[in-house]
Amino acid sequence: MAILVTPETKILVQGITGSFGARHAQLSLDYGSQLVAGVTPGKGGQLFSDKVPIFDTVVEAVAQTGATVSAIFVPPPFAADAILEGVDAGLDLVVCITEGIPVNDMVKVKHAMKGSKTRLIGPNCPGLVTPGTGEGSHGGCRIGIAPGYIHKKGNVGVVSRSGTLTYEAVWQLTTRGYGQSTCVGIGGDPVNGTSHLDVLKMFNEDPETESIIMIGEIGGTAEEEAAAWAKENCKKPIAAFIAGATAPPGRRMGHAGAIVSGGKGTAAAKIAALEDAGIAVSPTPAEMADTLIARLKR
Repeated sequence: MAILVTPETKILVQGITGSFGARHAQLSLDYGSQLVAGVTPGKGGQLFSDKVPIFDTVVEAVAQTGATVSAIFVPPPFAADAILEGVDAGLDLVVCITEGIPVNDMVKVKHAMKGSKTRLIGPNCPGLVTPGTGEGSHGGCRIGIAPGYIHKKGNVGVVSRSGTLTYEAVWQLTTRGYGQSTCVGIGGDPVNGTSHLDVLKMFNEDPETESIIMIGEIGGTAEEEAAAWAKENCKKPIAAFIAGATAPPGRRMGHAGAIVSGGKGTAAAKIAALEDAGIAVSPTPAEMADTLIARLKR
């Protein structure tokens, strides 16, 4: 098993004819993922890469291909509507890669999604990967922009607010012989769909996942909430890293959600909460995998 997606998951890409969407749609096809449809209004009836049908709407794509998951690569002004189109089509999962969506738009999306069956990953995220069994983990489910070849099928779950640190943790694990069950980039915006806590709960219930790397950063309280839940409920070993320990208070560092204000959301507070929950904390991003491996050997 894995969480959220498997190599059999049927994917559609909204914005497949844009340069960014097309590039990563092709990489997912090359990885062996089941990319079955693209959606670009006004370009229905065309083919992507000579084999993937393009539709004008998500509803049409779902009805004709059976897709259950969407990856969104549309510009920020249109991304909120793209998410809600996926929700209206009854998709199980929408993964929004787009960066720079206005916070007000995401507040409206969160409100509109209440009561729906659709889960949102992102926005402003790298997506997720469930590795396959082929060379370079070919044959897995790659949704988004992560480099597929660095993954390896295995038993470590990875969840992160940072795309780059997701890849760094995955590469460290793979080069040390530890594969991954599923790697989830949840994004760094202050209003997103899925939290660390949501993913920890899924990893805890997944029999294939035996240990977890959780990567957070300054700003907000999501890591503290996940740590408090893990302390009481998660029996699987966890290693964590918190980015932004040297960031000046009040200054945004990279992600829109990575800002310390009013003394809340500091790296020190998050690290203290993690350690109180029995989670091993890596002192630097270069030691994330080694910190988990040391925790496994205790």
